[in-house]
Amino acid sequence: MVEMNGKYNVTVIGGGTGLPVILRGLKALDVNVTAVVTVADDGGSSGALRDYVNVVPPGDIRNCMAALSEVEQPMLDLFQYRFDTEDDFLAGHAIGNLLIAALREMNGSMIGSIDILSKWMKLNGAVLPAAEEALILNAIFEDGTIAVGESQIAKHRKKIKEVAVTTMSGDPAIEASPRVVDAIMDADLVVIGPGSLYTSILPNLMIKEIGDAMNQTSAEVVYICNIMTQLGETENFTDADHVEALHEHLGAPFIDTVLVNIAPVPNEYIRTQPNEEYLLQVKHDFQGLQKQGLRIISNNFLSMRDGGAYHDTEKVVDELGHILRNRKIHQEEQYVQNEYRY
Repeated sequence: MVEMNGKYNVTVIGGGTGLPVILRGLKALDVNVTAVVTVADDGGSSGALRDYVNVVPPGDIRNCMAALSEVEQPMLDLFQYRFDTEDDFLAGHAIGNLLIAALREMNGSMIGSIDILSKWMKLNGAVLPAAEEALILNAIFEDGTIAVGESQIAKHRKKIKEVAVTTMSGDPAIEASPRVVDAIMDADLVVIGPGSLYTSILPNLMIKEIGDAMNQTSAEVVYICNIMTQLGETENFTDADHVEALHEHLGAPFIDTVLVNIAPVPNEYIRTQPNEEYLLQVKHDFQGLQKQGLRIISNNFLSMRDGGAYHDTEKVVDELGHILRNRKIHQEEQYVQNEYRY
């Protein structure tokens, strides 16, 4: 539903490096943006703070806040500053991560802490952790073995059957953070990805309240499919395989539209890619996507920059804008038809 100011409500769900990129691009659409961020990260600064001060992993939250922030660049640089590896105890910690952890310890509420910091950072939107407490990601492989912890899953190099999230005490993850379910249910558009399928996207959706909301929302749900497969996660996956895994985990075909890149990644990049996490370009299976009842938007979404293959943010956001405008036209046509009937 559209708020009184006439802006669309757009909720973006994910984690990792892909989510902040989309958030920055959405500023151009002048929409009400809410980012729902995974809390199952257990590596690096985020993992260390989670273990030492009992806080949800702050790294993805920090990056999303930086993406939506309107403060001047020097303040943003300070917020994102990461201590040098020679700084002993502080090595690897980002200032923003420490601020989030400190505020959480001071007032006892993660959402409250983020709200305070959002005002300081002048956020043009909202950032919400998927849950109020840190969660543990568990992967069950097809051979029946299990990996515990997001950072451990890819190391096994086995085909994943399913993932689940639990609390630190081992109970199923049921409750989402306050306002998360409302952000999904009140959205005009819910965007999933781009991001690691099993370690950035599904950790959010496997929280029961979030999964239920995704199956019930009237919003247009758009999945931005990854350009490259990932080591230990989606080796040999097609775009249809990505969507099928999402649908199987939630038990229903909840995605309406999928964005897929059709531009070829240069062979020289695949041969010399600097990041061993990525393997080959995701193959296309348009028939498989059509069988799942999806609307397919295929385009040249590729941007080769910083030594890697990324989504072209401007082109992706342009497509999201088209989807919103078409949704408005459809809603207006329905309104006129209803008025005519009565």
